[in-house]
Amino acid sequence: MNSKNSSRGRQAGRNSNPQGKNQFKKDFRKPKSNKPTQKKTEDRGIRLNKFISNSGICSRREADTYIEHGSVSVNGKLVTEMGYKVQPTDEVRFDGTLISMEQKRYVLLNKPKNYITTMEDDRGRKTVMELVGNATRERIYPVGRLDRNTTGLLLFTNDGELAKKLTHPKHNVRKLYHASLDKKLTIADLEKLRGDVIIEGRKVFIDAVSYVEGEKKTEVGIEIHSGRNRIVRKIFEHYGYHVKKLDRVIFAGLTKKNLPRGRWRELTQQEINTLQML
Repeated sequence: MNSKNSSRGRQAGRNSNPQGKNQFKKDFRKPKSNKPTQKKTEDRGIRLNKFISNSGICSRREADTYIEHGSVSVNGKLVTEMGYKVQPTDEVRFDGTLISMEQKRYVLLNKPKNYITTMEDDRGRKTVMELVGNATRERIYPVGRLDRNTTGLLLFTNDGELAKKLTHPKHNVRKLYHASLDKKLTIADLEKLRGDVIIEGRKVFIDAVSYVEGEKKTEVGIEIHSGRNRIVRKIFEHYGYHVKKLDRVIFAGLTKKNLPRGRWRELTQQEINTLQML
């Protein structure tokens, strides 16, 4: 009888209290160290191409090219490894210049006439940078271009990834212009603009074109997603019209509402989120 009880006891011991069983295993695990492992330290870093992009120099894809060609060093050592991770204490240099991550900034300007879209001009002409000079401490730059005599919306940012996206035709970023012509646009030419338009041997993608409602037929709205230089003016010149005034009224869903000519404003968080989803 004692033998049976002993057998039952052993069987019960194997099946009872599963929590105790887990606790038994837990007691024999290797004690956790309070010191972070090397892997965890690396996980806290940021990929080098993202670090460069966040500094406002270029997009991540462009950063990969610069890294590959030996333009980047970390703590004095040349780095050409694509997946290299930068730690918070690392010193990163781009072409010998120390760089750091910046807070992303997004500034929208209603550009006036007679300002050129460039960071600086050796001929002493007025640049758009003079108009946004006090907008932020971070170094921002224009996304795309508006020629000297074209007015309207111009976005500035230090977000290299977004800038690349907004200027690439494949993303179909909407750009709507109001063109004032030297003479009335004929119905026949309006229909031509709605067909295939070839400028300088290349097709121009005109998404929409129409007369401006309530205005003379010299006033035309034209929507494109091409980023070619002076392309709107060239389109009308191709059909014998001179553009007297050209104003960009919509860019990537952003409008000039409550933004006077020559003034700038920061984008709202909702506007930023919308742009990043393009």
